[in-house]
Amino acid sequence: MRDYEEVTAFLGEWGRFQRLVFFLLSASIVPNGFNGLSIVFLAGTPEHRCAVPRGANLSGEWRNASIPLELRGGRAVPSRCRRYRLAALANFSALGLRPGSDVELGSLEQEPCLDGWEYSRDVYRSTIVTEWNLVCDNDWKGPLSTSLFFVGVLLGSFLSGQLSDKFGRKKVLFATLAMQTGFSFIQVFSTSWEMFSVFFVLVGMGQISNYVAAFVLGTEILGKSIRVLFCTLGVCIFYAFGYMLLPLFAYFIRDWRMLLLALTLPGLLCIPLWWVIPESPRWLISQGRFQEAEDIIQKAAKTNGITAPDVILDPSELQDLNSQKQQTYTILDLMKTRNILTITIMSVILWMIISVGYFGLSLDTPNLHGDVYVNCFLSAVIEVPAYIISWLLLRNLPRRYSMAAALFLGGCVLLFIQLVPSHIRALSILLVMLGKFGITSAFSMVYVYTAELYPTVVRNMGVGASSMASRLGSILSPYFVYLGAYDRFLPYILMGSLTVLSGILTLFLPESYGMPLPDTIEQMLLVKGLEYRPASSSTRDSKEEEENPEIFKSTAF
Repeated sequence: MRDYEEVTAFLGEWGRFQRLVFFLLSASIVPNGFNGLSIVFLAGTPEHRCAVPRGANLSGEWRNASIPLELRGGRAVPSRCRRYRLAALANFSALGLRPGSDVELGSLEQEPCLDGWEYSRDVYRSTIVTEWNLVCDNDWKGPLSTSLFFVGVLLGSFLSGQLSDKFGRKKVLFATLAMQTGFSFIQVFSTSWEMFSVFFVLVGMGQISNYVAAFVLGTEILGKSIRVLFCTLGVCIFYAFGYMLLPLFAYFIRDWRMLLLALTLPGLLCIPLWWVIPESPRWLISQGRFQEAEDIIQKAAKTNGITAPDVILDPSELQDLNSQKQQTYTILDLMKTRNILTITIMSVILWMIISVGYFGLSLDTPNLHGDVYVNCFLSAVIEVPAYIISWLLLRNLPRRYSMAAALFLGGCVLLFIQLVPSHIRALSILLVMLGKFGITSAFSMVYVYTAELYPTVVRNMGVGASSMASRLGSILSPYFVYLGAYDRFLPYILMGSLTVLSGILTLFLPESYGMPLPDTIEQMLLVKGLEYRPASSSTRDSKEEEENPEIFKSTAF
């Protein structure tokens, strides 16, 4: 009995066909990079103050004094949400009284911004905030829009795996790319915040679904050694490249509708890929469509300049693992023993905190000192070395200490930010970027680490439960940023503290480096503090673990 890897070994690992699949699938991830965090600029909040209507009977002096001052960042600045009651100011103006000298401003009655707001156009020409006045009493709507996008991501995570198993990886990839592009285009014409937010949920569903479909398609087509590179570097670095393009688009296009249109149109460039990217032969075989799978493999051989055997797939000879009778497992099996329950609880907490940190720091770039576009670009650039470092750590060092070191780095530098003097702004930005570096590295490593801890029989469910916790973390992350409106350092204190705690938590997880992947719940490594004496014959080269396709297939969910 031969499996798929043996049957297609004659194709080689890195021929022209594999290079084409690697780079085209990675390129299909680029739009996810700039669409996933576009809300940073679409919902940017410029400086604003209450509008004073032109028809108000106020002298120039009283008009200038109509906005009370408030302390913000240690400085007295005009209030964003209050003004002095205009009727009273009009009376003082008519009587010829002067603000400050004749009338004590601090004793005057105030009122909300009844006539709307005036927005600074120094950074943004328009955003959804300025269009629909999502400030003051409505400032909760901005973070909610972001959270709703991540709700769509959560829903898409549930659906994408089932859809691609039923209809095929390629069809779901392109259908969800079309979904993301189509609903983003409709968003451009939104007439209300509610309409924008509903379509943002659908964009989130499409985005994660095509990401997962491309991820799985790549793992199933590419060979063992290239699969590792695709999953750890290819997908992640192309995502970071897309993220880098976001501030570039936003810098030159300051109107939110035109910016969203510019970010949507590149999705159309993926249409020609339909005729280049093949369906997964593995999936076709699992559906019994052997001839279609053989045609794709023959075409791959031709592309690579290799002469293929006359008969590649013999249904009677090919080992179809999916057809083997297996015991059915449910989500309840993640709580079957004290050990697996402890690992599940720790993994859920770990994933949620890392996700809060990653998306919280990404969404917080407009609130940093300095240029918002430069800060966003730096936040994207720092991800590239983070992914490379995490890949090297996974190959050469123990998982537990690598993860803990990354989390301690990320958390500690975030806690130090509050100690930086306000005039040394560059140091604050450097510490934020170091924090992003640590948390991004941990995010990249946690996929592989979690997959190695769970046994084969429940690995997909275990990583799926952890991934769901990650989505919940991303839904909460905008509100961590929102807390910055009350205390500038509060988001960093919370994210830093939680990240350090998650680093401590990681040290109690079992070490999977150099250990065989468990197949049953009984074979699982035990958490630190529980008795565990590994058999001396159970070690395995870590490189073989990383090349195991089961890990990377399961992490997609």
